[in-house]
Amino acid sequence: MTVSWIWLTLIALIATSLLRRLSTSNNKKKKRLPPGPKGLPVLGHLHLLGKNPHQDLHRIAQKHGPIMYMRFGLVPNIIVSSPKAAELFLKTHDLVFASRPPHQAAKYLSWDQRNLSFGAYGPYWRNMRKLCTLELLSNLKISSFQPMRREELGVFIESLKRAARDGIAVDLSAKVSSLTAEMSCRMVFGKKYEDKDIDERGFKSVIQEGMKLTAVPNLGDYFPFLGVLDVQGLTRRMKALSKVFDDFFEKVINEHVIKGNWDDDQTKDIVDTMISIMQSGQTHEFQFDRRHVKAIMLFRAVICGTAKAVQDQWDCSRKASAHIAHVVASMSRADKISSLELEVGLAFILFELERKN
Repeated sequence: MTVSWIWLTLIALIATSLLRRLSTSNNKKKKRLPPGPKGLPVLGHLHLLGKNPHQDLHRIAQKHGPIMYMRFGLVPNIIVSSPKAAELFLKTHDLVFASRPPHQAAKYLSWDQRNLSFGAYGPYWRNMRKLCTLELLSNLKISSFQPMRREELGVFIESLKRAARDGIAVDLSAKVSSLTAEMSCRMVFGKKYEDKDIDERGFKSVIQEGMKLTAVPNLGDYFPFLGVLDVQGLTRRMKALSKVFDDFFEKVINEHVIKGNWDDDQTKDIVDTMISIMQSGQTHEFQFDRRHVKAIMLFRAVICGTAKAVQDQWDCSRKASAHIAHVVASMSRADKISSLELEVGLAFILFELERKN
Protein backbone atom coordinates (compact mmCIF):
# COMPACT_ATOMS: atom_id res chain seq x y z
CA MET A 1 0.00 0.00 0.00
CA THR A 2 2.85 2.38 0.90
CA VAL A 3 4.66 1.65 -2.39
CA SER A 4 1.49 2.45 -4.35
CA TRP A 5 1.16 5.77 -2.54
CA ILE A 6 4.79 6.63 -3.33
CA TRP A 7 4.30 5.89 -7.04
CA LEU A 8 1.09 7.91 -7.15
CA THR A 9 2.85 10.80 -5.43
CA LEU A 10 5.77 10.68 -7.87
CA ILE A 11 3.41 10.63 -10.85
CA ALA A 12 1.48 13.58 -9.41
CA LEU A 13 4.74 15.47 -8.83
CA ILE A 14 5.95 14.88 -12.38
CA ALA A 15 2.59 15.91 -13.82
CA THR A 16 2.54 19.05 -11.68
CA SER A 17 6.10 19.88 -12.69
CA LEU A 18 5.29 19.51 -16.40
CA LEU A 19 2.21 21.71 -16.05
CA ARG A 20 4.24 24.35 -14.21
CA ARG A 21 6.95 24.27 -16.91
CA LEU A 22 4.33 24.70 -19.63
CA SER A 23 2.73 27.55 -17.72
CA THR A 24 6.12 29.17 -17.16
CA SER A 25 7.07 28.92 -20.83
CA ASN A 26 3.75 30.51 -21.86
CA ASN A 27 4.24 33.40 -19.44
CA LYS A 28 7.99 33.73 -19.91
CA LYS A 29 7.66 37.09 -21.62
CA LYS A 30 5.46 38.42 -18.82
CA LYS A 31 7.75 37.38 -15.94
CA ARG A 32 11.27 38.74 -15.68
CA LEU A 33 13.06 36.46 -13.23
CA PRO A 34 16.61 37.05 -11.99
CA PRO A 35 19.38 34.87 -13.45
CA GLY A 36 20.11 31.50 -11.88
CA PRO A 37 21.51 28.03 -12.49
CA LYS A 38 19.73 25.40 -14.56
CA GLY A 39 17.35 23.28 -12.54
CA LEU A 40 16.00 19.77 -12.84
CA PRO A 41 12.37 18.72 -13.31
CA VAL A 42 10.61 18.23 -9.95
CA LEU A 43 13.78 18.73 -7.85
CA GLY A 44 14.51 22.21 -9.14
CA HIS A 45 17.86 23.23 -7.63
CA LEU A 46 17.81 21.09 -4.49
CA HIS A 47 20.55 18.87 -5.91
CA LEU A 48 22.96 21.85 -5.82
CA LEU A 49 22.78 22.15 -2.03
CA GLY A 50 24.94 19.98 0.22
CA LYS A 51 25.84 19.82 3.90
CA ASN A 52 26.56 23.56 4.08
CA PRO A 53 23.85 25.30 2.01
CA HIS A 54 25.12 28.80 2.83
CA GLN A 55 28.51 27.97 1.29
CA ASP A 56 26.88 26.38 -1.76
CA LEU A 57 24.65 29.43 -2.27
CA HIS A 58 27.68 31.72 -1.96
CA ARG A 59 29.53 29.70 -4.60
CA ILE A 60 26.54 29.82 -6.97
CA ALA A 61 26.12 33.56 -6.37
CA GLN A 62 29.72 34.15 -7.48
CA LYS A 63 28.63 32.99 -10.93
CA HIS A 64 25.05 34.27 -11.19
CA GLY A 65 25.16 37.50 -9.18
CA PRO A 66 23.87 38.87 -5.84
CA ILE A 67 20.19 38.42 -6.81
CA MET A 68 19.33 35.06 -8.35
CA TYR A 69 16.36 32.78 -8.91
CA MET A 70 16.32 29.20 -7.64
CA ARG A 71 13.55 26.66 -7.23
CA PHE A 72 13.56 24.24 -4.31
CA GLY A 73 11.16 21.47 -5.25
CA LEU A 74 7.97 23.28 -6.30
CA VAL A 75 8.77 26.45 -4.36
CA PRO A 76 10.30 29.43 -6.22
CA ASN A 77 12.91 31.45 -4.30
CA ILE A 78 14.86 34.65 -4.78
CA ILE A 79 18.34 34.40 -3.22
CA VAL A 80 19.92 37.69 -2.09
CA SER A 81 23.60 37.62 -1.14
CA SER A 82 25.03 41.14 -0.96
CA PRO A 83 24.50 44.02 1.52
CA LYS A 84 23.31 46.38 -1.20
CA ALA A 85 20.78 43.88 -2.57
CA ALA A 86 19.64 42.96 0.95
CA GLU A 87 18.96 46.65 1.66
CA LEU A 88 16.65 46.77 -1.35
CA PHE A 89 14.59 43.86 -0.02
CA LEU A 90 14.71 44.58 3.71
CA LYS A 91 14.59 48.38 3.75
CA THR A 92 13.65 50.03 0.45
CA HIS A 93 10.90 47.55 -0.45
CA ASP A 94 10.43 45.96 2.97
CA LEU A 95 6.62 46.02 2.91
CA VAL A 96 6.55 44.05 -0.34
CA PHE A 97 8.68 41.28 1.17
CA ALA A 98 7.48 41.50 4.79
CA SER A 99 5.18 38.48 4.73
CA ARG A 100 5.97 34.88 5.69
CA PRO A 101 4.94 31.91 3.55
CA PRO A 102 2.90 29.15 5.21
CA HIS A 103 4.79 25.98 6.12
CA GLN A 104 4.41 23.08 8.50
CA ALA A 105 6.55 24.49 11.33
CA ALA A 106 4.48 27.69 11.32
CA LYS A 107 1.28 25.67 11.33
CA TYR A 108 2.11 23.38 14.24
CA LEU A 109 4.51 25.48 16.35
CA SER A 110 2.88 28.91 16.15
CA TRP A 111 -0.81 28.01 16.34
CA ASP A 112 -1.30 28.38 12.59
CA GLN A 113 0.90 31.47 12.08
CA ARG A 114 -0.56 33.43 14.99
CA ASN A 115 2.72 34.78 16.38
CA LEU A 116 4.88 37.63 15.09
CA SER A 117 7.71 35.45 13.79
CA PHE A 118 5.67 33.36 11.36
CA GLY A 119 2.64 35.58 10.87
CA ALA A 120 1.72 36.65 7.34
CA TYR A 121 1.99 40.42 6.85
CA GLY A 122 -1.38 42.13 6.79
CA PRO A 123 -3.98 43.77 9.08
CA TYR A 124 -3.74 40.92 11.61
CA TRP A 125 0.07 41.11 11.88
CA ARG A 126 0.02 44.93 12.15
CA ASN A 127 -2.59 44.84 14.91
CA MET A 128 -0.72 42.11 16.80
CA ARG A 129 2.50 44.11 16.59
CA LYS A 130 0.72 47.24 17.80
CA LEU A 131 -0.82 45.32 20.70
CA CYS A 132 2.54 43.83 21.73
CA THR A 133 4.33 47.18 21.43
CA LEU A 134 1.79 49.17 23.45
CA GLU A 135 0.66 46.59 26.01
CA LEU A 136 3.51 44.10 26.48
CA LEU A 137 6.79 45.75 25.46
CA SER A 138 6.30 49.39 26.47
CA ASN A 139 8.94 51.13 28.60
CA LEU A 140 6.46 51.32 31.48
CA LYS A 141 5.77 47.58 31.31
CA ILE A 142 9.46 46.63 31.10
CA SER A 143 10.34 49.02 33.95
CA SER A 144 7.75 47.36 36.18
CA PHE A 145 9.89 44.20 36.17
CA GLN A 146 13.07 45.99 37.32
CA PRO A 147 12.84 44.89 41.00
CA MET A 148 12.44 41.28 39.91
CA ARG A 149 15.40 41.51 37.53
CA ARG A 150 17.60 43.00 40.25
CA GLU A 151 16.56 40.23 42.62
CA GLU A 152 17.48 37.53 40.09
CA LEU A 153 20.74 39.30 39.29
CA GLY A 154 21.64 39.43 42.99
CA VAL A 155 21.08 35.68 43.32
CA PHE A 156 23.22 35.13 40.23
CA ILE A 157 26.13 37.20 41.58
CA GLU A 158 26.00 35.43 44.95
CA SER A 159 26.27 32.07 43.18
CA LEU A 160 29.38 33.32 41.36
CA LYS A 161 30.90 34.53 44.63
CA ARG A 162 30.31 31.13 46.23
CA ALA A 163 31.93 29.42 43.27
CA ALA A 164 34.94 31.77 43.52
CA ARG A 165 35.36 31.09 47.26
CA ASP A 166 35.13 27.33 46.70
CA GLY A 167 37.47 27.39 43.70
CA ILE A 168 34.82 25.96 41.36
CA ALA A 169 34.96 26.70 37.63
CA VAL A 170 31.83 28.37 36.24
CA ASP A 171 30.33 27.89 32.77
CA LEU A 172 29.41 31.54 32.20
CA SER A 173 27.40 30.83 29.03
CA ALA A 174 25.22 28.29 30.83
CA LYS A 175 24.82 30.60 33.84
CA VAL A 176 23.79 33.61 31.73
CA SER A 177 21.37 31.45 29.71
CA SER A 178 19.82 30.18 32.94
CA LEU A 179 19.58 33.72 34.35
CA THR A 180 17.88 35.01 31.20
CA ALA A 181 15.48 32.06 31.12
CA GLU A 182 14.47 32.61 34.76
CA MET A 183 13.95 36.36 34.21
CA SER A 184 11.87 35.72 31.08
CA CYS A 185 9.89 33.05 32.92
CA ARG A 186 8.98 35.40 35.75
CA MET A 187 8.16 38.30 33.42
CA VAL A 188 5.90 36.19 31.22
CA PHE A 189 4.43 33.59 33.61
CA GLY A 190 4.76 35.41 36.93
CA LYS A 191 6.86 32.68 38.55
CA LYS A 192 9.62 30.19 37.84
CA TYR A 193 8.72 26.70 36.71
CA GLU A 194 10.74 23.53 37.11
CA ASP A 195 11.96 21.69 34.01
CA LYS A 196 9.65 18.78 34.76
CA ASP A 197 6.63 21.11 34.68
CA ILE A 198 6.80 21.38 30.90
CA ASP A 199 8.16 17.95 29.95
CA GLU A 200 10.36 15.17 31.29
CA ARG A 201 13.10 16.23 28.84
CA GLY A 202 13.33 19.65 30.46
CA PHE A 203 12.56 23.17 29.24
CA LYS A 204 15.87 23.70 27.42
CA SER A 205 15.66 20.41 25.51
CA VAL A 206 12.09 21.12 24.43
CA ILE A 207 13.06 24.59 23.18
CA GLN A 208 16.07 23.21 21.30
CA GLU A 209 13.83 20.60 19.70
CA GLY A 210 11.47 23.35 18.55
CA MET A 211 14.30 25.43 17.08
CA LYS A 212 15.65 22.40 15.21
CA LEU A 213 12.24 21.56 13.78
CA THR A 214 11.74 25.12 12.51
CA ALA A 215 15.17 25.15 10.84
CA VAL A 216 15.49 21.65 9.34
CA PRO A 217 14.65 21.38 5.59
CA ASN A 218 11.23 19.76 5.31
CA LEU A 219 10.35 17.92 2.09
CA GLY A 220 6.68 18.54 2.86
CA ASP A 221 7.28 22.29 2.42
CA TYR A 222 9.01 21.86 -0.94
CA PHE A 223 6.69 19.10 -2.21
CA PRO A 224 3.20 19.59 -0.71
CA PHE A 225 2.17 16.12 -1.90
CA LEU A 226 4.76 14.58 0.41
CA GLY A 227 3.41 16.41 3.46
CA VAL A 228 0.67 13.80 3.93
CA LEU A 229 3.20 10.94 3.83
CA ASP A 230 5.50 12.57 6.43
CA VAL A 231 8.56 10.93 4.82
CA GLN A 232 11.04 12.44 7.33
CA GLY A 233 8.81 12.02 10.38
CA LEU A 234 8.95 15.78 11.03
CA THR A 235 5.18 16.30 11.07
CA ARG A 236 4.78 13.69 13.80
CA ARG A 237 7.51 15.36 15.88
CA MET A 238 5.99 18.82 15.35
CA LYS A 239 2.55 17.64 16.44
CA ALA A 240 4.00 16.00 19.55
CA LEU A 241 5.98 19.13 20.46
CA SER A 242 2.97 21.35 19.77
CA LYS A 243 0.97 19.29 22.28
CA VAL A 244 3.74 19.73 24.89
CA PHE A 245 3.66 23.53 24.48
CA ASP A 246 -0.12 23.67 24.30
CA ASP A 247 -0.63 21.61 27.46
CA PHE A 248 1.91 23.65 29.42
CA PHE A 249 0.57 27.04 28.30
CA GLU A 250 -3.01 25.92 28.94
CA LYS A 251 -1.97 25.05 32.49
CA VAL A 252 -0.33 28.49 32.93
CA ILE A 253 -3.42 30.32 31.63
CA ASN A 254 -5.73 28.31 33.90
CA GLU A 255 -3.55 29.12 36.93
CA HIS A 256 -3.79 32.84 36.12
CA VAL A 257 -7.55 32.69 35.56
CA ILE A 258 -8.02 30.99 38.94
CA LYS A 259 -5.72 33.55 40.59
CA GLY A 260 -7.84 36.29 39.03
CA ASN A 261 -5.66 39.37 39.63
CA TRP A 262 -5.09 40.41 36.02
CA ASP A 263 -6.56 43.84 36.72
CA ASP A 264 -4.01 44.67 39.43
CA ASP A 265 -1.30 46.74 37.70
CA GLN A 266 1.16 46.25 40.56
CA THR A 267 1.37 42.46 40.15
CA LYS A 268 0.53 41.93 36.47
CA ASP A 269 2.85 39.72 34.46
CA ILE A 270 2.56 39.39 30.69
CA VAL A 271 0.04 36.54 30.87
CA ASP A 272 -2.14 38.66 33.21
CA THR A 273 -2.02 41.51 30.69
CA MET A 274 -3.03 39.25 27.81
CA ILE A 275 -5.88 37.69 29.78
CA SER A 276 -7.09 41.20 30.59
CA ILE A 277 -7.05 42.05 26.87
CA MET A 278 -8.86 38.79 26.05
CA GLN A 279 -11.53 39.44 28.69
CA SER A 280 -12.06 43.07 27.66
CA GLY A 281 -12.56 42.30 23.96
CA GLN A 282 -10.66 45.46 23.01
CA THR A 283 -9.18 43.87 19.86
CA HIS A 284 -12.02 44.69 17.49
CA GLU A 285 -10.09 43.75 14.34
CA PHE A 286 -9.85 40.07 15.31
CA GLN A 287 -11.00 37.74 18.08
CA PHE A 288 -8.16 37.57 20.62
CA ASP A 289 -8.36 34.12 22.25
CA ARG A 290 -6.18 31.59 24.05
CA ARG A 291 -4.39 30.60 20.86
CA HIS A 292 -3.06 34.14 20.51
CA VAL A 293 -2.05 34.18 24.18
CA LYS A 294 -0.11 30.93 23.74
CA ALA A 295 1.58 32.10 20.54
CA ILE A 296 2.78 35.32 22.21
CA MET A 297 3.87 33.43 25.33
CA LEU A 298 6.09 31.15 23.26
CA PHE A 299 7.44 34.05 21.19
CA ARG A 300 8.18 36.24 24.24
CA ALA A 301 9.55 33.58 26.57
CA VAL A 302 11.61 31.62 24.08
CA ILE A 303 12.60 33.69 21.07
CA CYS A 304 13.28 36.97 22.87
CA GLY A 305 14.86 35.21 25.85
CA THR A 306 17.21 33.21 23.61
CA ALA A 307 18.32 36.26 21.63
CA LYS A 308 18.94 38.26 24.81
CA ALA A 309 20.94 35.41 26.35
CA VAL A 310 23.27 35.23 23.34
CA GLN A 311 23.80 39.01 23.40
CA ASP A 312 24.45 39.05 27.15
CA GLN A 313 26.93 36.16 26.89
CA TRP A 314 29.02 38.08 24.37
CA ASP A 315 28.77 41.38 26.28
CA CYS A 316 29.56 39.76 29.61
CA SER A 317 32.49 37.74 28.23
CA ARG A 318 33.98 40.78 26.50
CA LYS A 319 33.66 43.04 29.54
CA ALA A 320 34.91 40.34 31.92
CA SER A 321 37.97 39.71 29.75
CA ALA A 322 38.72 43.44 29.61
CA HIS A 323 38.35 43.79 33.38
CA ILE A 324 40.59 40.81 34.14
CA ALA A 325 43.24 42.13 31.74
CA HIS A 326 43.08 45.53 33.45
CA VAL A 327 43.47 44.01 36.93
CA VAL A 328 46.41 41.87 35.84
CA ALA A 329 48.14 44.79 34.14
CA SER A 330 47.65 47.12 37.10
CA MET A 331 49.24 44.81 39.67
CA SER A 332 52.98 44.89 40.23
CA ARG A 333 52.97 41.21 41.30
CA ALA A 334 50.56 38.47 40.27
CA ASP A 335 50.05 37.30 43.85
CA LYS A 336 48.29 40.59 44.68
CA ILE A 337 45.34 39.69 42.47
CA SER A 338 42.50 38.63 44.71
CA SER A 339 39.30 36.84 43.85
CA LEU A 340 37.43 39.66 45.62
CA GLU A 341 38.62 42.21 43.05
CA LEU A 342 37.50 39.94 40.24
CA GLU A 343 34.14 39.37 41.96
CA VAL A 344 33.55 43.10 42.43
CA GLY A 345 34.50 43.77 38.82
CA LEU A 346 32.17 41.08 37.57
CA ALA A 347 29.35 42.44 39.74
CA PHE A 348 29.77 45.89 38.18
CA ILE A 349 29.78 44.32 34.71
CA LEU A 350 26.52 42.49 35.37
CA PHE A 351 24.83 45.54 36.88
CA GLU A 352 25.93 47.55 33.85
CA LEU A 353 24.30 44.96 31.58
CA GLU A 354 21.15 45.10 33.70
CA ARG A 355 21.06 48.91 33.49
CA LYS A 356 21.52 48.78 29.72
CA ASN A 357 18.68 46.27 29.31
